[in-house]
Amino acid sequence: MSDIKYLYGLLSFLCFVLIVLCNGAVIAIVALHQSLHEPMYIFISVLCLNGLYGSSAFLPSLFVNLLYRTQTVSYAGCLTQVYCIHTYMGCELTILTVMAFDRYVCICNPLRYNCIMSLKTVFKLVVAAWLYTLTLFTTHFILTVRLPLCDSAILKIYCDNWSVVRLSCADTSVNNIFGLFITAALIGLMPVLIVVSYFEILRACVKSSRDFRSKALQTCTPHLITMVNYVVDVLFEILLHRFKPTSVPYELRVVMSLQFLVVPPLLNPIIYGLKIRKIRFRIVQLIHPKRITVQAASIRIA
Repeated sequence: MSDIKYLYGLLSFLCFVLIVLCNGAVIAIVALHQSLHEPMYIFISVLCLNGLYGSSAFLPSLFVNLLYRTQTVSYAGCLTQVYCIHTYMGCELTILTVMAFDRYVCICNPLRYNCIMSLKTVFKLVVAAWLYTLTLFTTHFILTVRLPLCDSAILKIYCDNWSVVRLSCADTSVNNIFGLFITAALIGLMPVLIVVSYFEILRACVKSSRDFRSKALQTCTPHLITMVNYVVDVLFEILLHRFKPTSVPYELRVVMSLQFLVVPPLLNPIIYGLKIRKIRFRIVQLIHPKRITVQAASIRIA
């Protein structure tokens, strides 16, 4: 059994290293190349930064815990993990919503895109995306911290807000009500705004040429894959909280709980790195600089 634990620990460590390298590469490439200082690439780098933030709150502690005989975490450490994981979840959705708005402006108002999505506006949207989630969950977090605990064992491999609230022997009605409000404000509102953006994009595509539709699909596909994957994972988490965790098989519970913490940070840089031509070009240039230079020269000569 200990050998399996060490194997899981090694896998979690390698997974974290891969997440850091992939997301760090995209962030560095966007930051270092002036040609990538455009709204879409800035939002992608912010999404990758959020992925680093969320995985850093979970994978290192999982790796450490797997090295010990018993899996324990301090109360302060558990609360820190609760705050980081939930703000990561919320910010992922708000950033995806902002990215959907960016795609809407790009496709439906191409002539005014540079005017509407100035760097100043992009900065405001990024700050708003973070502050919206931080403001909502900080209030919820304060309500959780005030609760006295009557138990110390949670049925998950990381600390989340509802698992901590369940340990309390006090009245948690206020927490439950505010939790529903946050769910509506994030999980309810953000997907609706994304759907509205894509509905307008679809309307614009129907009235346009086949070439326009092809370019729009190419632009929106990475975002759609990211959004669908993340929303499905989060919905599973919400449904799991509505029932007893033990009503779901342990293996499925562990896999689905890990999904939104591991898969998006791994998937996002790979999707955008492979799908977005400019980022893909810069990544290849970073790995094989001489090869890219020769190809560029041959193109100019031809």
